[in-house]
Amino acid sequence: MHAMKLSYKKAGKEEAALIAALAERIWKKHYSTIITRAQIEYMFEKMYSAGSLIRQMNEGHEFTLVYLDERPVGYISLSTKDHKNYFLHKFYVEADEQAKGIGTQLLGYIIASLKNPQSIELTVNRQNYKAVNFYFKNGFVIKEVADFDIGNGYFMNDFVMAKKIN
Repeated sequence: MHAMKLSYKKAGKEEAALIAALAERIWKKHYSTIITRAQIEYMFEKMYSAGSLIRQMNEGHEFTLVYLDERPVGYISLSTKDHKNYFLHKFYVEADEQAKGIGTQLLGYIIASLKNPQSIELTVNRQNYKAVNFYFKNGFVIKEVADFDIGNGYFMNDFVMAKKIN
């Protein structure tokens, strides 16, 4: 097995379609066992379409793509209001590439690139055991249990997780 060659690229509006395509593949496969297809379609359009991603970029969400041997295999997005406390909005790695350390390395790369971070917070679906366990392994703890009304009669039944950084 050859060593993984990972590279990272800050993504701008010109990568929105690429991120949307990645999101569609990863998301629809991953969530099909957790939420209904109708909710997947609704949430996808609302949060992961290229237009929505560009709007998020305009609102200050910073996206970073991770490439494995030149091939995009995942992405992460964060925002901050005070440059100390960050919110992790999106964090996805292709299903076939999971459990290889890519997510851990991407998270480490992002944290190392922040200036004086104190904490990172995120929300994760309570049924998304793989992700919840990944965050535990990477030093996050459950801060609260929350249900978010996302419109159309849909709710996100989440854990709010947080990681303190020295």
